[in-house]
Amino acid sequence: MAYSPGRLVLIRHGESECNLRGVVGGQRGCTGLSARGAAQAKALRSRLERTGELHDAAVLYTSVLARAVETAEILSDAIGGLTAVQDCGLCELHPGDADGLSWEEATRRYGSIDFRSAPTQPIAPSGESWVGFVERATANLTRIMEAHAGELVVIVCHAGVAAASLARFLGIPGPSAGLGLRCENTSLTCWERDCDRAWRLVSYNDAAHLAEL
Repeated sequence: MAYSPGRLVLIRHGESECNLRGVVGGQRGCTGLSARGAAQAKALRSRLERTGELHDAAVLYTSVLARAVETAEILSDAIGGLTAVQDCGLCELHPGDADGLSWEEATRRYGSIDFRSAPTQPIAPSGESWVGFVERATANLTRIMEAHAGELVVIVCHAGVAAASLARFLGIPGPSAGLGLRCENTSLTCWERDCDRAWRLVSYNDAAHLAEL
């Protein structure tokens, strides 16, 4: 059967409470969106309702972290009323034993890691390295696109997932940890995947709706 091209839209979650409080936000540390984060998600929902740009989405996915789940719930009505499928493979880098600690305490216990110079070093015991995270995140993005060939897939996820997609799908050599690019809360990163399964970046960090705030 011939492969059909598809589109992938990655939406970063709204501002989170753990970010405001300086807490490592894995599954233990993430307590959902801040008030500003909810307002950001509602601003994006208003944009999507006005433009209809994601009205033809076939499926909506989210990571299992509360900040992404809450963002997806706010956006659902503007994305065809779809119920988000939760998938841990779409989470931010797994922080392991640092989860739920303040970043200050995590750094005291486990040190500060520069993923550019140490891309294979885990952030903490039982946590992921940058290399491992990129492999996990992009493998799951590819798996989902294979399952929805020819369709528009929308995923509410994290800045790290967007950065990982740039590193892997654009074939950038080296660790490419973040690439020094901003990824605003509730911004959209859009990809196309053609019939040869090649990725083409359409847009990155599209956060025009935040001007409304």
